Amino acid sequence: MISTLLIVVVILAIAFDYINGFHDAANSIATVVSTKVLTPFMAVLWAALFNFAAYFYFTDHKVANTIAKTVLEEYITLEVIFAGLVAAISWNLFTWYYGIPSSSSHTLIGSFAGSGMAYAWISGANPFLAVNQNAILKTVSFIVLAPILGMFISVIITLIIMNLAKRARPAVAEKWFKICQLISSAALSFAHGGNDAQKVMGIIATALIAQNVIQDFEQMPNWVPLSCYIAIAAGTMSGGWKIVKTMGTKITKVTPLEGVAAETAGAVTLGVTEHFGIPASTTHTITGSIIGVGVVKRVSAVRWGVTISLLWAWILTIPVSAVLGGLSLAVIHYIL
Repeated sequence: MISTLLIVVVILAIAFDYINGFHDAANSIATVVSTKVLTPFMAVLWAALFNFAAYFYFTDHKVANTIAKTVLEEYITLEVIFAGLVAAISWNLFTWYYGIPSSSSHTLIGSFAGSGMAYAWISGANPFLAVNQNAILKTVSFIVLAPILGMFISVIITLIIMNLAKRARPAVAEKWFKICQLISSAALSFAHGGNDAQKVMGIIATALIAQNVIQDFEQMPNWVPLSCYIAIAAGTMSGGWKIVKTMGTKITKVTPLEGVAAETAGAVTLGVTEHFGIPASTTHTITGSIIGVGVVKRVSAVRWGVTISLLWAWILTIPVSAVLGGLSLAVIHYIL
């Protein structure tokens, strides 16, 4: 029996996916816009196309499975999922409004975990036993590892490109780098879609299991991934210009060469984390990659004050989202 709350949860989950798209659009298009390879309008269309194209490739849904297991099954109810989504959407809109490139992935995970822990506490259980600590630890570790990996790969790619192109005429090299940046931007958008759309799939599948619509994750109906990819692509088309400015200009000035290196490094990093089912942050990954190309020029080329501010946003996202998720669950529990 499908309840009204289940329908509301599914709608909220798809809404979060849409918000994720425009919140994280900057990850895919910031460098390609700042280097003037594409206009903002064409850039969001380009990114949205490859966001959706990932639907046809990423069929293992390992990241979705990891998200679904964030909270242990005995502490999952539709109210827990509903509270987590309300908190996640609230924090995402807040950070988008103020142009803070926080992680939508970590927002969702933190909110879901926080609401599950609050439910356990209200039920008289130890709240820390309500979450899958291995999944949380894996996610938290990549707050550090994802940007470092992105930075390391972008440094290597930048040095390789600079070595290969050192004898090329600047005008010719610039032309080719702009063409290559279309490819690297597409690759990053493709990886972003494949990674981020899966997180909402995991939430919807969890809701369907909680309501006994399906018995396990493997029975997730086809409309779930399709609707998630459509939603994130539509969100990307809406853009996220405040965060584009932060990502594309405030960390370091990015040239087409550096845009190719940063986007390629981001795509490779996200591909690796998706392969291992790790819900890494696209925001953290591309930020680390942009820092990497800046460091190759010189350490002072990176605006470290901006970077430190971003780091604080990253550190605070999961705990703040968890508190919001817990508060949302408490309010919903006592109202319903």
